[in-house]
Amino acid sequence: MSGKKAPKKQRWTRRQWLRLRYWLRRAAVWLVSLIILVVLLFSVVNPPTTMTMLSETRRLGRVDQEWVPIEEIAPVMRRSVVAAEDANFCLHWGFDMKAIRAALDEGAGRGASTISQQVVKNVYLWQGRNWARKAIEALLTPLVEITWSKRRILEVYLNVAEFDEGVFGVEAAARHYFGVGPEDLSAVQAARLAAVLPNPKKRSASNPSAALRKRAARIMDGAATIRDEARAACFED
Repeated sequence: MSGKKAPKKQRWTRRQWLRLRYWLRRAAVWLVSLIILVVLLFSVVNPPTTMTMLSETRRLGRVDQEWVPIEEIAPVMRRSVVAAEDANFCLHWGFDMKAIRAALDEGAGRGASTISQQVVKNVYLWQGRNWARKAIEALLTPLVEITWSKRRILEVYLNVAEFDEGVFGVEAAARHYFGVGPEDLSAVQAARLAAVLPNPKKRSASNPSAALRKRAARIMDGAATIRDEARAACFED
């Protein structure tokens, strides 16, 4: 009797394993399809919110954010944020290998995330430093680079980046700090807005510290260089 039961048990185990593999494959296909669909969707549809905005809304009660198309953002603001966050934005495919090597040489104190990576983090993922998030970010960034234009990536970034506590996007930031629309930002104002991005909760564009003034001056120079060297072709009008 025992000799007859063993094959039956093995067949049952095999059937269960095959069934499990079948559903795992289906789940993987559906997951990948969903991810591709969402990435494609946001290439033309504006993300309604982000995890950071939702978190800040729960904490503060509300956040200030209004979407504005890139055509209504001063060109100097676009160049300033690229100069501040990702000077090789038009030249890389989502990862700036030169910046990554420099970050590795200088240690953990230096960041190397591109604007593309920050868009993926802000729109699809969560804040914080952990390997799981970094791994997903590394997988999604090339997909965004393939399916979105550079202009679209920069447009989304400028509309979801946090510029002050509860202040998201360049439209809200321009009015919050300077009382003007994003289309009317001066070179100085644009540079100061870009200068707060690494640490918006502790920096003020309208009441800048000496260190922020120096950083803004460097950003102004960088934005001018990007313009003069035609490194803004991928996002300029």
